Amino acid sequence: MENEFVNPNGGNANAAVVKPKRPSNLWLIIVAALFIIVPFLTWYGTWFGRDLSDDDIAKYLVDEQNPRHIQHALLQVEEKIERGDPNAKKFYSQIVAAAKSSHAEIRKTAAWVMGQDNRSEEFHRALVDLLPDSEPLVRRNAALQLVRFGDSSGRPELRAMTQPFEAKSPISGSVVSLLARGATIKSGGLLARIRDASGNVQEFRSPVDGAINSLAVKEGDAVTAGQTLALLNPDLATINDALRALGYVGTKDDLPLVESCVQSGASAETIQQATLTAKAIRDRAGQ
Repeated sequence: MENEFVNPNGGNANAAVVKPKRPSNLWLIIVAALFIIVPFLTWYGTWFGRDLSDDDIAKYLVDEQNPRHIQHALLQVEEKIERGDPNAKKFYSQIVAAAKSSHAEIRKTAAWVMGQDNRSEEFHRALVDLLPDSEPLVRRNAALQLVRFGDSSGRPELRAMTQPFEAKSPISGSVVSLLARGATIKSGGLLARIRDASGNVQEFRSPVDGAINSLAVKEGDAVTAGQTLALLNPDLATINDALRALGYVGTKDDLPLVESCVQSGASAETIQQATLTAKAIRDRAGQ
């Protein structure tokens, strides 16, 4: 049978094949763009460096459903205070309200911001109210900022900042895992896992920065709520901040504590700050 696809000159012809249409790249482009745009919008919406209008600040400060919005607004007010912007004062009542938030991060940030205007009596009172806070970083920020007001009521907390911190179990149960002695940890870092009475494993995160000095329990031990799990040595930044503050509000009773910070392994900065703090205390005491 004669092949109908043979050319008259005897050459083979290609079969007439219908080529399938290539799928449109439009959807691929859209999906790829979303992978870029969505993370960018998320980052942009939570980036603290983004300037906010006064209206946005007012709205963000009451957005309890989004703690990062409140923190962002607080830091924007801090910048206004530092620039001497008189408009900052209209947010003061909202900052004091933020200091009573159920979120520790917000209370901590509010404490820091309130220290930027040491002429505000409402800030002064709010900082004093934060000294017995359940979260150590909130207490510490309050104590440090009170120094700017010439207020020494945070002195016990400043002293505590130079000492090992007792990390206590928030619940009763059995220890599943625990960070090793000597390990360094940041605030919010995983310190231990504890299995509660229902068999659920709960994570316990460190309330402060530091390094594990000693362990009070071991894996498998039963613990009760409030029981000490570990002692954490303070990090150098915490010690130096406390020493600097004690240089303004410390008394001669603090001299042994200050001098104990100058020990083997202390950084040059800590040694220098301890020396300056001790001198400032002695000068005030007339020694």
